[in-house]
Amino acid sequence: MIDLSGKVAAVTGAAGGIGAEVARTLAKAGALVVLGDVQAERGEQVAAQIRGSGGQAKFVAHDTSVEDQWIAFIDTALDSFGGLDILVNNAGIEQTCFLENITVADIQKLLAVNVTGVLIGHKHAVRAMKPGGRAGKGGSIINLSSVAGLIGTPGLGVYSASKGAVRLLTKSAAVEFGRLGYGIRVNSIHPGLVETEMGEKLLNDFVSLAPHIYKVKNAF
Repeated sequence: MIDLSGKVAAVTGAAGGIGAEVARTLAKAGALVVLGDVQAERGEQVAAQIRGSGGQAKFVAHDTSVEDQWIAFIDTALDSFGGLDILVNNAGIEQTCFLENITVADIQKLLAVNVTGVLIGHKHAVRAMKPGGRAGKGGSIINLSSVAGLIGTPGLGVYSASKGAVRLLTKSAAVEFGRLGYGIRVNSIHPGLVETEMGEKLLNDFVSLAPHIYKVKNAF
């Protein structure tokens, strides 16, 4: 187990699934954890579980597409625990739809969380972590991309576009912060299908599209 004693971590989308497990794992390693999510009741429960297991955790209602809420989220880490060493950009939503049927509203909703939210998170985490910032010791930013950001899949065009954006944002941010001497690492993780509520929904949605995807046999 990595020793993160005294480190301060902030995790978005931490009310369930991967985010909740990341928050629990960081706390077990000794980190002081701020959890953010739009699902307040469930997020509070995860934070309470961490505290009940001897860890330190605080929940903040947090919509990652809203910049003011990002400011409050980062300030909570700084004000409550005295720093910010780790940011895990985990919050995300999925959409399964053939490209010919997508709507502008659906595109904007997904990109607001999966891309804009991650960009805003970099902005405010870096301002805190960089030399001269309120935390000022550098740190680590970990972005949840997806296998869908590496390969093409029918019905996942918008989702794949968003996760591909996260992958390339990660690379750009890593180079930028390195060149600026900020001491901030940036990495992306690319999970496959995970047994969570979101994973189950994605699987069910994809299964519903499967008859249309595979109805043409021996097309080539």
